[in-house]
Amino acid sequence: PYASPSWELRYAAAGRHCGQRHADSVRSLLLVEAHAPLASVTRLYDQGTAAERRAVLLTLHLLDLGDTALPLVEDALRANDTRLVAAAVGPYAADHLAPHAWRHAVLKCLFTEVPVAAVARLADRARGDTELARMLTDFAAERTAAGRPVPEDLRTALALTAPAGHPAPPTAAPAPTEES
Repeated sequence: PYASPSWELRYAAAGRHCGQRHADSVRSLLLVEAHAPLASVTRLYDQGTAAERRAVLLTLHLLDLGDTALPLVEDALRANDTRLVAAAVGPYAADHLAPHAWRHAVLKCLFTEVPVAAVARLADRARGDTELARMLTDFAAERTAAGRPVPEDLRTALALTAPAGHPAPPTAAPAPTEES
């Protein structure tokens, strides 16, 4: 049978021993100092609590895993836990998610009301991205047609899609009011 390395046991106990306030930092330090291999990172994510999963996601960019940990990010982006979604769109996703998956991650943030400020390197990846601009404009139009407000973060992300030196494309018109 598999015997977990002692650092993995400390990883799981970090919240109890160090308090929730410091647990992410302690877990991250354990992963980095152990030079955690993909098998350990995956096991800790798969078997972990939401807090333990979040710590894995927050640390991926500090580990030398290349794009091999993308399945963990993709799993978190399918979740409805906004803490996992926010952690999943960090620096690792900015470096490794393919454009199509990255665009959908931005939309997932808007759907789940995760602030787009959580999306690492949003301005760099969004600049000149006409497909993201189209997707955001379509989402704004759907919200407007349904009489729902367009999130301010959508306007922020849309403005970032403009090529350098060009104005952002307009969002859908505001929903009509009773006075219209």
